[in-house]
Amino acid sequence: MTDIASPATTAGSPAPPVYDPRLTNDDLAPLREQRWGSYHIFAFWMSDVHSVGGYVTAGSLFALGLAGWQVLVALLIGITIVYFLCNLVAAPSQRAGVPYPVMCRSAFGVVGANIPAIIRGLIAVAWYGIQTYLASAALIVVAVKLFPGLAPYAVTDDYGFLGLSLLGWGAYLVLWVIQAAVFWQGMESIRKFIDFCGPAVYVVMFFLCGYLIYKAGWGAIDLQLGAVKYHGWDALPVVLGAIALVVSYFCGPMLNFGDFSRYSKSMTAVRRGNLLGLPVNFLAFSLLVVITASLTIPVYGELITDPVETVARIDNTFAIVLGALTFTIATIGINIVANFISPAFDFSHVSPQKISWRMGGMIAAVGSVLITPWNLYNNPDVIHYTLEVLGAFIGPLFGVLIADYYLVRKQTIVVDELFTMSESGKYWYRKGFNPVAVAATVVGALAAVFPVLAKNVYGMHTAAQYSWFIGCGLALIVYMVLWRFAGNYALGGKTVPQPT
Repeated sequence: MTDIASPATTAGSPAPPVYDPRLTNDDLAPLREQRWGSYHIFAFWMSDVHSVGGYVTAGSLFALGLAGWQVLVALLIGITIVYFLCNLVAAPSQRAGVPYPVMCRSAFGVVGANIPAIIRGLIAVAWYGIQTYLASAALIVVAVKLFPGLAPYAVTDDYGFLGLSLLGWGAYLVLWVIQAAVFWQGMESIRKFIDFCGPAVYVVMFFLCGYLIYKAGWGAIDLQLGAVKYHGWDALPVVLGAIALVVSYFCGPMLNFGDFSRYSKSMTAVRRGNLLGLPVNFLAFSLLVVITASLTIPVYGELITDPVETVARIDNTFAIVLGALTFTIATIGINIVANFISPAFDFSHVSPQKISWRMGGMIAAVGSVLITPWNLYNNPDVIHYTLEVLGAFIGPLFGVLIADYYLVRKQTIVVDELFTMSESGKYWYRKGFNPVAVAATVVGALAAVFPVLAKNVYGMHTAAQYSWFIGCGLALIVYMVLWRFAGNYALGGKTVPQPT
């Protein structure tokens, strides 16, 4: 039974208590109304899955050398793990009505929570830039199709600077402004936007699949995008790697899912929305992806795993424009959901009175340009390392959060105490930092990132793909052990909850 001492209030309830201004603003405080239902969570996941990146990732799993049924098993197991983990991380934020960085105060301390907030925020900035670049590629396709004279300006060597063509800069900045404008309207407008994005991509995907079936015939459909290389027990490591890849792909939005579950009416609505949006939706989308990709071979003579390129091959200008714009809108949806809202809360959390939620989002937007993400994306090795490093740092944060809330606090949270700097507060550790949480995070991150940086060492290449699991599991264990022996020290002598 969860004990929430000061839950999110509803309309007409008394005003919430006065919180320390150093720890709160209107965006970080507990919500007075929680209106989201199951469909809104379902639409959130559709926006997160239905993107160019999601298309390419799902398609790549079917080209690992596994049989089609083995890939489907890996997808089902991986996305089911994500489903259960999302339910775990959603519960405290939904019940308290507060975003992810505020919930981290329980484990890291009211000041120390800035550590996980900044880590998650910086990771989101990088991926915000990369996703904007991916979406801009679709916009370039539309521009060149409608105005062929622009084609020379899409060549970086002839017209470009800082690694991006002149047309690429134009497309990137157009999307940068559009995303900022949607974000600036607030969460209600974002909710309406993502409610539209996910279904819109399904419409285009079914159209694209139908067009290719019309061209190639039903008999050309194949769930195998490459030769089967692994048989029997030899396939097990590859299947496990595919499962890990699915979890790693979702580890970012999974960690800060509380930023969205806080808006939900109940955990029942969250679980139902997660069920529809993850196992059901992801498997359906993956099947649609592999069918579409397999049909590009007989129609175009080569395997095309980029949906924008597939759309660009259609011999109809209207269809190309519609398809490319839809994928652009979908990628904007995932970008706002996964990589804009998170740093908005995270950076606002660092200085609530000086940095509003909107300002936090704009800091992320500006940072996404400064890192020139197209240069990161143009190097596959960097992207590969980035995914694994991301998992290495996000895993420990997830492990600490789960260990503290479920195993130490036993699902008990006193919301008012999350907003006080009083040294007698439940979540005031030494100087506002919980040394146990910091130590567990550092140990988990170092252990998880080592295989990524030492891939040339025997066995490390395999271990690297499990960076999220290594970091999460080790940080959880270290937190539990250290808390048992050093919890009293961390809390400065206050009563120490004993872990189960």
